Amino acid sequence: MSAKETKRERFVRIAEARTNKIIDMIHLLGNCSNTSTYDYTEADVNKIFSVIDNELKETRKKFSKFHSKKNTRFKLE
Repeated sequence: MSAKETKRERFVRIAEARTNKIIDMIHLLGNCSNTSTYDYTEADVNKIFSVIDNELKETRKKFSKFHSKKNTRFKLE
């Protein structure tokens, strides 16, 4: 790594690491679909993916310079 990292280099380094963390967490969430280990309803699944979809939309807006100040934590019940 160079002595002085450019803004672009910093973005690439951090964005790649954070994106890979998100992908890993999505894979872990998929493990919850194992019905021999977990019990869930279709409503639970819909709620999970609705919240994820909404957060992705809000984050995409930030890249479009339309900021949303919403900061929520997910909870099934």
